[in-house]
Amino acid sequence: MKPVYDAANLIDAHLVRHALEEAGIPVHIAGESLTGGMGDLPLYGVLRVCVPDPAWPEADAIVRSLGLGDGPADPAADGTLIPGLLPA
Repeated sequence: MKPVYDAANLIDAHLVRHALEEAGIPVHIAGESLTGGMGDLPLYGVLRVCVPDPAWPEADAIVRSLGLGDGPADPAADGTLIPGLLPA
């Protein structure tokens, strides 16, 4: 098994898992059983979505197509103000 995605939280990991399983790729979430001990463990790097080595290239393409690392768009980045939306 090879990690294809480092998840920020359990929901994030399961969203990726469902997308990969929909494509027929078997998935294992490494660190899922450790989430109950988050007070004693580091917050980041605990959850990894893993797939079999031969399926990694296809899984990587699927994860990249999800756009998870893109972050939210800033509606006021171009200087236009949207009615009802005030800058912080």
